[in-house]
Amino acid sequence: MVTGIVVALDTPDAESAVLLAEEVADYVAGFKIGLGLLHGPGPLLIAALVQLGKPVFADAKLHDIPSQVETAARRLGEHGARWVTAHISGGEAMLEAAVRGLSAGAGAAPAGVLGVSVLTSLDDASLARVGIDRSPGKLVARMAKVAAAAGCEGVVSSPKELAIVSDVAPGLLRVTPGIRPAQRADDQARTMTPAEAVRRGAHLLVVGRPITAAPDPGAAAAAIAAEMSAAARGD
Repeated sequence: MVTGIVVALDTPDAESAVLLAEEVADYVAGFKIGLGLLHGPGPLLIAALVQLGKPVFADAKLHDIPSQVETAARRLGEHGARWVTAHISGGEAMLEAAVRGLSAGAGAAPAGVLGVSVLTSLDDASLARVGIDRSPGKLVARMAKVAAAAGCEGVVSSPKELAIVSDVAPGLLRVTPGIRPAQRADDQARTMTPAEAVRRGAHLLVVGRPITAAPDPGAAAAAIAAEMSAAARGD
């Protein structure tokens, strides 16, 4: 399976996203664009980033009726997205529609749907306030099984649930945000260092602010990549 950093290009515009991607390209496994850019410059940015020779992760977090999700996933695949996210809470039929749409849009190019489980900004108390009485771990376990049954390529979870995903759906790509080298506090509730995430079985680490807000993004990406490599070797 592919391993490495996917840098979250949460920039204000397409030009700065491409410039940042060029700066860190030698140290990362791919680029992620989220809702801010997808609803701003739009999916044409995917095609621009593909030209840099790295896969592009369209973090669209699709969640709608299956027909709408299938169309949206197909369009993103046509623009060159390697991965597209869809909320597992949308159900198995919706995820299957996302898989069909993305495959049709990508054609012969490799492409896969990543099922979003429980957002890293949520904890037990946050889930309880919206009527969910399960812990993040138990919820992720059930969701990962649904994602696997629907044909998703992987699951997005916090690093704290990586072992759970590995146990219940070992064939899925394990993608984790909430990576914080310095364990600093922000809007992510369930975080972990790059080395810890690798030791717990992460394949792709989605890293945003620790790279994009650094004085030297290239150096920051290189340092995280080195930390991941050392952890993978058991150092």
